[in-house]
Amino acid sequence: MFYTSTRSNTELVSAATIARGIAEDGGLFVPVEFPAVTPDFFQRLTGMDYCQRAKAVLSLYLTDFTAEEIEHCVTGAYRGSFENEEPAPVKEVKPGMHLLELWHGPTCAFKDLALQLLPYLLTASANKTDPGRTKVILVATSGDTGKAALDGFADVPGTRIIVFYPVHGVSAMQKLQMQTQTGDNVAVCGIEGNFDDAQSGVKAIFADPEMMKFLAEKKMDFSSANSINFGRLVPQIVYYISAYCDLIKQGKIKNGDAVNVCVPTGNFGNILAAYYAKQMGLPVKKFICASNRNNVLTDFINTGVYDRNRTFHATTSPSMDILISSNLERLLYHLYDGDNGAIRQLMNELRQNGKYEIRNDVLTRLQKDFYAGYCDDETVTKTISALFKDEKYLCDTHTAVAVNVYEQYVRDTGDNTPCIIASTASPYKFAPAVLPAVYEGTLPADEFAMTETLFETTGLPIPAPIASLRGKKVLHPAAIDKSDMSKFIREFLK
Repeated sequence: MFYTSTRSNTELVSAATIARGIAEDGGLFVPVEFPAVTPDFFQRLTGMDYCQRAKAVLSLYLTDFTAEEIEHCVTGAYRGSFENEEPAPVKEVKPGMHLLELWHGPTCAFKDLALQLLPYLLTASANKTDPGRTKVILVATSGDTGKAALDGFADVPGTRIIVFYPVHGVSAMQKLQMQTQTGDNVAVCGIEGNFDDAQSGVKAIFADPEMMKFLAEKKMDFSSANSINFGRLVPQIVYYISAYCDLIKQGKIKNGDAVNVCVPTGNFGNILAAYYAKQMGLPVKKFICASNRNNVLTDFINTGVYDRNRTFHATTSPSMDILISSNLERLLYHLYDGDNGAIRQLMNELRQNGKYEIRNDVLTRLQKDFYAGYCDDETVTKTISALFKDEKYLCDTHTAVAVNVYEQYVRDTGDNTPCIIASTASPYKFAPAVLPAVYEGTLPADEFAMTETLFETTGLPIPAPIASLRGKKVLHPAAIDKSDMSKFIREFLK
């Protein structure tokens, strides 16, 4: 199993690229070809638990890892870290609508499924490629990745981790989760700006020759826990395949039946993982890409024009408040049949002009697989309210975006194919936005009081990782201008 860059074909590398994160030319690593599986593969996995399924899928991608190494990584990541030893349970909320709950881990968000595993994968990769060197994990976050990465990498030997987040672009609970993170090897810093500013700053630092020289002197190397690292995507492929097997096991579908997949989408990594599962053989009929008011992806899928030159909106679903969707580059590479020259041109246009347009034949291929829609905050509130009132199911704001866009899709197409909807976070991470949808009284001023009122109103237990935040000391109060990110990194690494 080999990987290459989206922007050149001069480099073929093995799965140990997880230790590098990003290609030297600035491109993203993608599989040269996908492992192919048959219906027998899904039938075999149906009788397995989540860890066994993860090992089966990972072994197809990480072919330079031994079975013992994969066993160690999977067991370390998933045993004892998730509620009821079920990392990704599937619940049918109404006929045909299945919520894939990805928020039962230590930070109550879907990033846990990848970021509990990534430290193990990265450490194993580094031991193969760069033994004795320290990996510096550099992260830009719109909320959930930061805490999940911090939790996964805290005090992992041979690593240091630095997380940048937009000061005014995450929920209060997300910020508190990051600011209270313990660990001798962690640093957290807010920046004045939005997620795209943080992400662009991190990418620029990866390519800074002076920073590379500084790291080399200290026997350090950068890596990433963002979804630009292929090691983030592989664990996400697992849970879509696992969800399909669970639907077979529950008798909701037969092996070989098609399903739809709906994902609330910002940086495009989560939905891309589902697309990769289809390339392997998962029978997906349609990918439903759900956006909030920052609907750059909706416009792109519907028109073929990607244009980030638009007003940025701070919404109640902040993890999706993104205008530069990095993982879209990977999808474009596949839609352009590996034409890295075309990808370089598109990315150069995005960098220089803030927009690009794909060819008509590529747009046709894109729309064959993808449907796109969006909704605003008011609609999100109504969706949460209706889902709880009608089905007694409480979801967070991001999941509500997906539920609403899925309902738009059904109305537009009449397609009632069973759908797997990625439920990406606990509603308690966004209590100030969720509570007004289900509670008619005066809202408490304190966020922890809001979580208690939400519990009293709905009966949904407060997750232990959220409840335990009360009274924790803020350890990382720093907030800087985005131009000072390199300076912050140097001072921390000294």
